[in-house]
Amino acid sequence: MPPIAAPSLDIIGIGNAIVDVLSRADDAFLEAHDLPKGGMRLVGAEDAERLYAEMGPGIESSGGSGANTCAVAAMLGARVGFLGKVADDQLGRVFAHDIRAAGVTFPTAPLPAATAPTARCLILVTPDGQRTMNTFLGACVHFSAADVDEALIAAAKVTYLEGYLFDPPAAQAAFFQASRAAHRAGRQVAITLSDPFCVQRHRQAFRRFVREEADILFANEAEICALYETDEFGQAAALVRGDVALAALTRSAQGSVVVTEAALHPVPAKPTTVVDTTGAGDAYAAGFLAALTRGLALPECGRWGSAAAAAVIAQFGARPQGIMQGDLRALVGAP
Repeated sequence: MPPIAAPSLDIIGIGNAIVDVLSRADDAFLEAHDLPKGGMRLVGAEDAERLYAEMGPGIESSGGSGANTCAVAAMLGARVGFLGKVADDQLGRVFAHDIRAAGVTFPTAPLPAATAPTARCLILVTPDGQRTMNTFLGACVHFSAADVDEALIAAAKVTYLEGYLFDPPAAQAAFFQASRAAHRAGRQVAITLSDPFCVQRHRQAFRRFVREEADILFANEAEICALYETDEFGQAAALVRGDVALAALTRSAQGSVVVTEAALHPVPAKPTTVVDTTGAGDAYAAGFLAALTRGLALPECGRWGSAAAAAVIAQFGARPQGIMQGDLRALVGAP
């Protein structure tokens, strides 16, 4: 067998390529529209148009959970690529331009615009900083195994998979293909659970993937408890140790816990003023993986994750606004 080539990327992400639309809203607006606060729901084209028309003024930017992680990791100096499906339309071109401008390789061919439009996520941020997401997947559902660039997968130290993409069946198949391509090349596979409602929809599929394919798992407290059908974080943390070699579990203001079979590493949250929690978990994963692929110790990886998350939740939007790459790297203490 020929020797495995040295990786040319640190991280290759696979996820929903989405344009985020963020707007402020109060609890009464959520109640009037029967929106579960802090969650994510999938909506059709008509519901998306209706909600968009009723939202207040806000900002629009390229987003999607996995894409946000990739963009922030690139800001931290990691070598990053991203695979995700957009349409050949205006929003698709905006997405492609933005993620490439962030320093992320983005080779996925666009879908003809007549097939489905580029996805968008309507995000309502309440005064307490909680975000409630309403996602129209559009072109995202057309991501399939044919879009898995196995050469890029093999070139990356870690393949990072976005749990939200578990909704389309074709994407689940793509996850398994990407995972197996990564392992054939001697690389690692990471997955984020993304959302407790997503976990509830696909619990058994997630359990299988975590147990059989993943090397690294990212989840917040609600997600890991949903995966193991328990209300006790400690019990969920104990159970995950039997399924995956490394898990990074976030607990909002309580920080995070990095879990391996041999040890638990508590990591404190970095103090900050919470403006908008959108993208907190994405940024944590970005910091963690940027540090991990540098070969840093696990507690330090957790600290990078906490620092990156703190930078994001202190402002409006899922990616650092007005922060240049060097500034973000200074915040986490990267050389």
